[in-house]
Amino acid sequence: MKRDNSAPTMKDVAREAGVALGTVSKVVNGIPVGESYRIRVEEAIKKLNYQVNSYAQGLKANKTYTVALLIPNTREPFFGLLAYHINLALLKRKYRLLLLSTDSDMAQEQEYITMAKQNKVDGIIGLTYNPDLVVEEGIPFVSIDRSMGAKIPCVASDNFAGGQLAAEKLADLGCKKVAFFRVGSVLNNEPNKRKAGFENGCLSRSLPYEMKIINTGESYDEFERFLLDHMRDGKLEIDGVFCVTDGLAYFTCKLLRRLGLRVPEDVQVIGFDGIRYFGNADYICSTIVQPVPDLAEMCVELLLQESMSAKPPLVCLPVTYAYGGTTLESPEEEDKGE
Repeated sequence: MKRDNSAPTMKDVAREAGVALGTVSKVVNGIPVGESYRIRVEEAIKKLNYQVNSYAQGLKANKTYTVALLIPNTREPFFGLLAYHINLALLKRKYRLLLLSTDSDMAQEQEYITMAKQNKVDGIIGLTYNPDLVVEEGIPFVSIDRSMGAKIPCVASDNFAGGQLAAEKLADLGCKKVAFFRVGSVLNNEPNKRKAGFENGCLSRSLPYEMKIINTGESYDEFERFLLDHMRDGKLEIDGVFCVTDGLAYFTCKLLRRLGLRVPEDVQVIGFDGIRYFGNADYICSTIVQPVPDLAEMCVELLLQESMSAKPPLVCLPVTYAYGGTTLESPEEEDKGE
């Protein structure tokens, strides 16, 4: 008889179900048993409110069923969306997420990798910016947006194609001279290819362009100075802007309106990421959409693969364009084109 106020054990479940202890163990661990036995064990588990000790299970299997996700912050909507979908992908596989947010502190990235190893996670997914980051051999690791060597898979959107698509879209919508705005780290990573793609798209459409690029931490006032330098008699020489993120596109739209310019009538703006208001409503701007659910699935799938030989060094997933009110076409016209 189970003692009052004590947590039920596997023996209690076996006694309640009238089966052998080994049968309960098989049901708990997903090993096939006779249907009638399985039903009796599951009913006993429910009746007794028996909780499976997943930690003990993990010790036996030499696994913790926990994956660490290393991201710069949870404040930026794109990083939050990425964490949400990686968590969903892990939950489907009965894994838990250990979220590590560095607040863009590069030194903290290395400390978190050490901490994750000490907590014996089964692997790490990292969107990192430390150029000197060291990932010890033997730690399953998948990188997002940054190639870190042949033994660490990198998962990214097709950034080059996204930049090219943005340039071609602005050309198709009638722009005569465009600009590229970027804020980012000096790290050589996959998102840097948005610039090359944009240049290629402009050249292929004979579309004149200029660029304004600042590094992380520099003042956004540089973008205002750039625009003011291109004002002639109250009119802007540039009628289209591609911003390297939706956050920068949102800032640029506010800046343009503050300067007395209309968006999209005077200047059309396209961002990159696919951020939506409140997570699932309208896009905050016309944008090149990253396939975040697919990115998350691919990261988790590669991380949990046992064979290193089956892991490609780089996986690029396709991007799409979405109307978000900062370009000239209407949502109805966009729907007809899909």
